[in-house]
Order: sequence, then structure tokens, then C-alpha cells
Amino acid sequence: MAVDLLTFGCRLNIAESEAMKKAAEAAGHRELAIVNTCAVTGEAVRQARQAIRRLKREHPETRIVVTGCAAQIDPNMFAAMPEVDRVIGNEEKARAATWTSLRDPQQDTERVRVNDIMTVRESAPQFAEHFEGRTRAFAQVQNGCDHRCTFCIIPFGRGNSRSVPMGAVVAQIRELAQDYAEIVLTGVDVTSWGADLPGTPRLGALIKAILKHVPELKRLRLSSIDSVEIDTDLMDVIVEEPRFMPHLHLSLQAGDDLILKRMKRRHGRQDAIDLCRTLRRERPEIIFGADIIAGFPTEDEDMFRRSLDLVDECDIAFLHVFPYSPRPGTPAAKMPQVALALVKERAARLREKGQESYVRNLDAQIGRTHSILVERDGKGRTETFFPVKFSTPPEAGILVVKHIERADGTALIS
Repeated sequence: MAVDLLTFGCRLNIAESEAMKKAAEAAGHRELAIVNTCAVTGEAVRQARQAIRRLKREHPETRIVVTGCAAQIDPNMFAAMPEVDRVIGNEEKARAATWTSLRDPQQDTERVRVNDIMTVRESAPQFAEHFEGRTRAFAQVQNGCDHRCTFCIIPFGRGNSRSVPMGAVVAQIRELAQDYAEIVLTGVDVTSWGADLPGTPRLGALIKAILKHVPELKRLRLSSIDSVEIDTDLMDVIVEEPRFMPHLHLSLQAGDDLILKRMKRRHGRQDAIDLCRTLRRERPEIIFGADIIAGFPTEDEDMFRRSLDLVDECDIAFLHVFPYSPRPGTPAAKMPQVALALVKERAARLREKGQESYVRNLDAQIGRTHSILVERDGKGRTETFFPVKFSTPPEAGILVVKHIERADGTALIS
């Protein structure tokens, strides 16, 4: 093993992991494992710690460097693990000099190298030329978050919102488009892109610039977005641009207005419903995913049912359910908590509802013709992100047009 990656959490972490691997390999590292952690839930932190212990048991000679949001927020917890050699922060992991110094015993003297992320004001592009084992590429355009949702610890792991300048983004996309048919724009709060740049451009302007200046790019996607920040240009792109994929993952979190207020979200229930109806009217093939939290503090049965009903009212095909997990240091952790057993029960009901919606939307694709990105496991993804199983898998990484003959409850069959 030269440099191995173990990545938890979001697509932004995937992009950053590949950039770190590139920097570590350039610095000459061997027998090194980089664990890029997530802090969105307590379970994510537990899984990272468990994976670190297993990694050391299986590869005792490997040096383990831990980074990511969980390491940024609680570096001493990871430093106390005997399996861990170094802990580095989210800002430090982006510097090539960090990986060079880790090779030098004279410089590599700090077990923990984590600065105050709130002092960081710029976001350099984390450019990875290759995404091992993947047929789509991820481009970081933004980092951090200026909002303070009461349940969320991530701003303390990522800092305030910083945008990668438009020219750097376009150059990065142009390079990636040489090898990848599909690229996903990622960030912590990607729809806030541009607010800290001269002239305060909006995300829609960035996407229009990408599509104009990189005509060879075949497919473009967005990672999870905040629906209230969809600007006019972005709306135009979503409904009119065929190279922008008709699949949006919305950060909804709840379907009850009082819970949304207590979460300190900036949208209401009807805002979400109206957006989905508008986009579906303008681009009928569009498919939605969404994040919803089950068992947020003070949530009663009626409040929960409004979240449950939102799945049908917005017709959410890809539902990500998060059982509420109190994160120390957040306002929601001090609110009256819902019993853990009830949180789990509500999460299970949400997942059941989400599965029903997924199968219904999956079956609606039967008889249609789709452009499909072929993945390395012999499967593929449609423009709307539904998985496809091929009777005879084509070459990975290419786009193929196929008629959908049937579905098996999990994927489309071609």
C-alpha cells in the first residue's frame, strides 16, 4: 500500500480525499492511510473510530493520519487513540506543505495540527485529476457555511463560507471534462457560492459560465442544495439546459413549519412544495432527492406526520433519512429531546415511505429511453440518477442510450 484513502460523509470529502492523496503521493509517502472523517452525526464519528481501529489491526505498519470535520471539531479525541499517528485540520489538509512536512522528522513533531477554522477566509481549489474507481468527477467550488442551523455542527468543522473563484472553477472543469463525461459541483453550502467574491456573483452565473466555456462537458450535476438560494440564472439552467441533469437533492430537513423554525431553517413547508411543483411543471422529467431528520427535539406525532406527508407532496424519490443525533455545542442539543426509541421508530417509518416513493418513481421509468453513464461495477445511472443494470455491461465511463424494459424494485433493467 502506498497512500490509502478512507472517506466518510459528503461528496466534498470525496473530492478533498483525492486531492490529499495526490499531494501525499507527490510528497513521497508510502504505507500511509488518510482517514477523512465526517461529523454530521454521532454515528458517523463512531464509524470513523471503528474503522481506524480495524485499519490498524489489518495493517499494523501503516501510519494513520486523521482529518476531516470530526477531527477538526474534536482533534484530541482522535489524538488519544493509540492507532492514530497524526491529526490534521480541514484547512491544513489542503496544503501541499502539510504532506511534505509529514515526511520530515525534523518538521513532523506535532501530533495535532489543527488551527482555528473560523479564521480562514479563502478557499483554494482542491483539484484532483483522477477519482479512483469512479466514473464521475467531483469539483469543489465552495467550502464552509455562514448559516447556523440549530442541529448542525458542520460550520465548526468547515468555517465560514468561502468560494473558489470562477476562473479557477472553469479551468478545473475543463481539465476534468477531458476524462469524465459527468462532473458534480460540490460544497458545504454550494448555493451560497459567490457571496464572498467581488461583485457577489451567484451560482447560476457560475454554472452558465461552465456550460459556455466547457462545451465538451457532457453532463453536470449539483450536490445537495438549499432550495431558497436558487437564483434566477440557476432556475433557467435547471429548466432549460439539457446538459444539466434533471435531478436535484434538496436540503429540506423537515416538513413542519414550527420544527423548521426551531431548526433555524430559512424556508417553510409550502416553499418546498411550491418549488418542486414549479420545477416539475417546467421540466417534467425532473426527479428529487431530499434530506429529512426524524425525531428533532420537540417533534410530536402531528409534526412528524407533516414530514412524512412531505415525501408524497414533493414526490421525493431519493430520501435520505437522518435519525436526530444531538451534537454537543449546538442549540438543538439543549432543547427537549425526543425519546431515542421514538426517534428510531420515526426514522424507520420515514425510510418505509421513502422506499415506497422510490419504487413508484423507478417503475415510472419503464418504457422510457435514457442516456446512461456506465459505471465500473457493470451498472449505470440515468440522467435522473436511477441505477440501471445491464444484461451486457458496456465499457465503463461512457454514455449509452438504452430503452428501459423493466425494473426489479432496486434498479432499472436494460
